[in-house]
Amino acid sequence: MQKGFDKDKYIEMQSKRIRERIDQFGGKLYLEFGGKLFDDYHASRVLPGFEPDLKARMLSSLANDAEVLVALNANDIETDKRRSDLGIPYSEDALRLLDLFHGMGIGIGGIVITRFAGQPHAEAYQARVEALGIPVYRHYPIEGYPANVDLIVSDEGFGKNEFAKTSKPLVVVTAPGPGSGKLAVCLSQLYHEASHGERAGYAKFETFPVWNLPLKHPVNVAYEAATADLDDRNIIDPFHLDAYDKVTVNYNRDVETFPVVKSILERIAGTSPYQSPTDMGVNMVGYCISDDEVCRHAGKSEIVRRYFTTAERQMRTGVGERELSTLSLLMSDVGIDKNYSPARAAALAKEEETGMPAAAMVLPDGSLVTGKTSTILGCASSLLLNALKRVAGVDKDIYVVSNAALEPICKLKIAHLHSKNPRLHSDETLIALSISSATNPLAAAVIEAVDQLKGCDAYFSVIISPTDERIYRRLGINVCCEPKFEKRTYYH
Repeated sequence: MQKGFDKDKYIEMQSKRIRERIDQFGGKLYLEFGGKLFDDYHASRVLPGFEPDLKARMLSSLANDAEVLVALNANDIETDKRRSDLGIPYSEDALRLLDLFHGMGIGIGGIVITRFAGQPHAEAYQARVEALGIPVYRHYPIEGYPANVDLIVSDEGFGKNEFAKTSKPLVVVTAPGPGSGKLAVCLSQLYHEASHGERAGYAKFETFPVWNLPLKHPVNVAYEAATADLDDRNIIDPFHLDAYDKVTVNYNRDVETFPVVKSILERIAGTSPYQSPTDMGVNMVGYCISDDEVCRHAGKSEIVRRYFTTAERQMRTGVGERELSTLSLLMSDVGIDKNYSPARAAALAKEEETGMPAAAMVLPDGSLVTGKTSTILGCASSLLLNALKRVAGVDKDIYVVSNAALEPICKLKIAHLHSKNPRLHSDETLIALSISSATNPLAAAVIEAVDQLKGCDAYFSVIISPTDERIYRRLGINVCCEPKFEKRTYYH
């Protein structure tokens, strides 16, 4: 796929800016890390060339001077809150994050359990984590947070929180998800540092919205689409405009909370180093876009994908009508509709032609390939096989999967696993293709072409099975489904 983002330039510029912030505050910086660090697939989709682990690789360049604190809300431990993308509890993801940081050579500062109020599961979790040798610190609820600044910046506010002992110039404060209390952890640490006579500062690691892109740039609008369920909005930063007479983009929650954050910083240090929420951010993304047109197209594609994902969820759960309306408006903002990708029209046309569920994909060269439902293959399997043949240069009419590989799998499904559907899912098709590759060089060539489909867009005329969708996502193929089920049944 075409590249629109310079990842090497980003690593250089972002790490340099972080070092400048460390120096600005006398050698100690608490860096609130928003968004996903190791698996930012949204950024990789809207900024082609930005790899999912790029932020982690950037931090690796600062590993010798960095350690990490993971914020974890006690209420999330108690309710066993889970990451929707990974399906694991926040409490387990905190440990996963520490493993990943440790593997990067970054020091482990510990876990900060925020809003601790004696929750039994949080107490048990702390005992378990401390038994692993990981420091755990408790932060407590503060009445009236964040508005009650007098109480917050006092011995009965931040002063009651346990101080996390750190030794490196850069302390990365991250969390498994939103609402974990990262900002409060940073500010509490600043309070304790000041009470110990130590100088330290705070900054926020940002990716979206991109402050120096236009408000309605598709990359920024795609961020609004990604957070439509949170009712977040990109807005012009009024504080930055007032202080510097310069238009920048931020998002509403940061702008709304800035006066309070600034007031807390002033109470702690005597003066605030920042005049706007844009000031607080460390974000060099906008300077590293190498092809604006490519990124604009990627942003528009992402908005449409978010629309179909939400439409599918609404069909499954009955929830999401307001969000879907928001996404429709966002598509209008950038001058597109749900037909933006030619793959949608191709998939619907193929369904009309065959009378069965169908699919289409835009390949790296811009050409289209389709897949139909047959007696052996579902449309997802058919599309995957046809797309692999095309990019591998194998004629579509050549059979690359042998009957010797197909028959045992179909027999296993029907005779032993008692499946009513003999058609192969995408994972089963890939297994059959792999078996065939042992004796068929063309099948081997098709298997080797799998990585060429990464970043392609696939559209389906019906909601496909979770198995098929999972395989497509693991291959890096973007999926959109029409919000309708293949069968007219009550249970799916």
